[in-house]
Amino acid sequence: MRGRRRRRLRSRLANCHARCQESCCPGGPVTEPVARPDAAQRAENVTRVAAIDCGTNSVRLLLADIGDGRLTDIERRMEIVRLGQGVDRTGMLAPEALERTFAAMRGYAKLIDAHGAEKVRVVATSATRDARNQAEFVNGVVEIFGVVPEVISGDEEAQLSFVGATRDLVELRPARPYLVVDIGGGSTEFVLGTSSVEAARSIDIGCVRMTERHLRDGDPERRGTDPAAIGPQGAPTPEQVADAVADIDAQLAAVREVVPVDQARTLVGLAGSVTTVAGMALDLPEYDPARIHLSRITAAQVHEVTRRLLRSTHDERAAIGVMHPGRVDVIGAGALILDRIMREYGFGAVVVSEHDILDGIAWSLV
Repeated sequence: MRGRRRRRLRSRLANCHARCQESCCPGGPVTEPVARPDAAQRAENVTRVAAIDCGTNSVRLLLADIGDGRLTDIERRMEIVRLGQGVDRTGMLAPEALERTFAAMRGYAKLIDAHGAEKVRVVATSATRDARNQAEFVNGVVEIFGVVPEVISGDEEAQLSFVGATRDLVELRPARPYLVVDIGGGSTEFVLGTSSVEAARSIDIGCVRMTERHLRDGDPERRGTDPAAIGPQGAPTPEQVADAVADIDAQLAAVREVVPVDQARTLVGLAGSVTTVAGMALDLPEYDPARIHLSRITAAQVHEVTRRLLRSTHDERAAIGVMHPGRVDVIGAGALILDRIMREYGFGAVVVSEHDILDGIAWSLV
């Protein structure tokens, strides 16, 4: 990540902006190998990669060694940065949201250097796709990592999620085809497939977007000046929940037009809303990825957890052992999306995966 490399990439970035607004690098990731002191110590068939997923709610890093068809974690990091703050309403990435994101990324850049990653790919999803000022995000990422980030389409996001989630399902051997559902902050991806993607659709419902659109006044930390606008002790009102349900259900009906969800035999759920619901259903005292990964949560458990979250106050949600502080205000919406998916599509259970688009990004580098 030196000056000459940055200048070369800035030139490429200028050309990229002129060619495309939707995807900053349609030809694939910029992944120039970087010579590192410890590279020679690894086996010749092993590549150390760094994958960064910048979503609406969080920015995540996976450092891993990939070789012989296996991915071995070196580091997994996640920071709640709420990059998508207000994007549904304004169509712009807020300056404070950008700075939170860049601060987290600077820490990740240090880890990437320390661990000697040979290839780096940065992917941005829903919030950046929707923002008119995405160039500010792109320029900041180039300054930090020295690579051009890709603002990928919803379809590509769905495919990366499918690859990341399904490689671990071999040992579990669930019935196929799978319906992989990745509930993000700004969008949710639906992918049907067995060994590869057969149909996919991305829709604009996510835990942050639904909270800001329908449920934000139910949170005592985010409400306006009118106390009548919130439910008892800060919980969402029944009217707010009903509006959110109507919005979600309309989008789920649109998914059916593209994805034959009735063909799926196993529902696979990804991302923080799903894993948090799973942790609550398993009654874990604290977040435990090993216990959550590949757990099977019944529809009845999801319905009960969702009811509990939508009736809870901010402080009650914050006190839940598995709850990340950055999810407290949006977890009700995330759980509601999962709940409606299972009700509308008739799934009796969901297999929960800790591996998702981040792993798909890593696999794409080899």
